[in-house]
Amino acid sequence: MTMVIKLGGSLLDDPARRAEALQAIVARWNAGEEVVLVHGGGKHVDAALAKLGIPKRTQAGLRVTDDATLDVVVSVLAGSVNKMLVAELAAMGVRVAGISGCDGGTLVAERHPPVGGVDLGHVGRVTASHRTLLFALLTHGILPVVSSVAQGPEGGLLNVNADTAAAAIAAGLGAAQLCFLTDVPGLLDGNGHVVPWLTARDAEALLASAVVTGGMKPKLQAALDALNAGVQTIAIGEGGTSLVAA
Repeated sequence: MTMVIKLGGSLLDDPARRAEALQAIVARWNAGEEVVLVHGGGKHVDAALAKLGIPKRTQAGLRVTDDATLDVVVSVLAGSVNKMLVAELAAMGVRVAGISGCDGGTLVAERHPPVGGVDLGHVGRVTASHRTLLFALLTHGILPVVSSVAQGPEGGLLNVNADTAAAAIAAGLGAAQLCFLTDVPGLLDGNGHVVPWLTARDAEALLASAVVTGGMKPKLQAALDALNAGVQTIAIGEGGTSLVAA
């Protein structure tokens, strides 16, 4: 069974919690599951921009990515964060390879249209995921770690949402499961309680309501997209919310 895990939130930023999450991933890998790990790294990008004196700009929750910001995004996501995860997994005894989504067409994207009249620059909207490179790595017993940088038009690079990237990769691989490992317990209802499970129709209703806000909205939309593309089950939060196709 192939599963795609997206690592985010403080699980990516805090060394102790990251080690715990990676150990759980290694346990699955050693138990014979095929795992693909997908990551972003927004806080790491923010820190790098601040050091360089480059202002952070967002529009409707999306990072406005000009030329200078793209250079930082690529160097941080495909460089320092990716190789940090590779090194830590290797230290746990796993054969691992770090790639970015632009490698082998693993993530293909188009330029995101302006939002509210604002040009987002080098921001992408994922349109496809080719599994050839990931399949080759998995076939040879190597765990892929994929950063959310996509191949854009005419060979350019685009910054894409990591949740959307993970959903597209899961769909492209025909994965049985997609898991969003994050620092939240799961999807919360209007009373602040974790929703233990929901169907695609339930997810659509929640997205149309005011209950789902902030970063959970694109996460739930990505989960729904993956479910509609044939991924059997989606998990949000460790032991939190599960989406099923029924």
